[in-house]
Amino acid sequence: MTEVVRPGDRGEKVLDIQARLGALGHGLPSEERAGAFGPATEEAIRGFQQERGLLVDGLVGPDTWRELVEASWNLGDRILYLRAPHMRGDDVRDLQDRLAALGFDTGRSDGIFGPQTAAALEEFQRNYGIKPDGIVAEATLRGLRGLPSIAGDTSIGRVRQLEALRSRPGTIAGLRIVIDPGHGGDDPGFIGPAGTREADACFAIANRLEAALGASGAQTFLTRRAHHGPQDDARASLANALEADLFVSLHLGGDDGGAGASAYYFGHKRFRSEAGALLAESILTEVCALGLTDGRAHPKTFPVLRETRMPAVVLETGYLTNPDEEKLLADPSFIEQLAIAIAAGIARFARDPAPV
Repeated sequence: MTEVVRPGDRGEKVLDIQARLGALGHGLPSEERAGAFGPATEEAIRGFQQERGLLVDGLVGPDTWRELVEASWNLGDRILYLRAPHMRGDDVRDLQDRLAALGFDTGRSDGIFGPQTAAALEEFQRNYGIKPDGIVAEATLRGLRGLPSIAGDTSIGRVRQLEALRSRPGTIAGLRIVIDPGHGGDDPGFIGPAGTREADACFAIANRLEAALGASGAQTFLTRRAHHGPQDDARASLANALEADLFVSLHLGGDDGGAGASAYYFGHKRFRSEAGALLAESILTEVCALGLTDGRAHPKTFPVLRETRMPAVVLETGYLTNPDEEKLLADPSFIEQLAIAIAAGIARFARDPAPV
């Protein structure tokens, strides 16, 4: 689905959305189960988006639709294997969680059946006397279901994340850091009362951040040019292709009455990126020292967080809909301070002790 389905829409697409919501436990009154996108459907969508770590806007765009489809898959509904494009869904996430609990490293619990998940699956199959073909079919399902469930949230993936944090270089010199100015091209992002465009402000911050990080010896790469607006998956693919060490995506808030800075890292109710969380908190500490309200760090499943293979953060450094903060974000001197603060936060991440 490429178009956005919104309140007031009617038809087969709305019916499909409502059926998927109902199957996931988001019941709707009978008058809204006939393909009419009314208030109850919008409320159910918002609830689903909150559960899945998505942008909560009550609309069904490509990201929300993709999550609705992925949420419909249960382990055993289909045969899972490594292919291009990678298979995605809650059945893959369930497989990753089961393997990780047994000590097989699938990496992140992201619901994407990639090479690391395939390798962990084959290792499981070899250990349990199953043909190591990397395919989740009947024999592998029997093997997984025949094992006792393991309670708790400690997995080999989390252990290895913490080990990686403890082996950080202590400096940002030499790190490959991808800076992602949000929006761009035909997408201006939020627009402030005085006309400041989010895409332009983010690009200005990115340019100053690139200079600040470069002065500390980091190698930096921008995901877009001034008037270019790649899709989120293309931004993540670029970072992966560059084998970046860190990914920092720059955005601004736009809620009425909102203020301050927030950060987001990859995570959901069964998994969180330890490195992403520490990176987000380290940057916020420095950014909020400039006087911005601390909106905290939160786990989300935004595509640029889910699909990047390195510690990643989406940073919102103020609200364009707040007139006072819009003035700051249009001030070159504040942008310079902001870039220096973000760079200091990245340096803090590289040197501070890892959580226990």
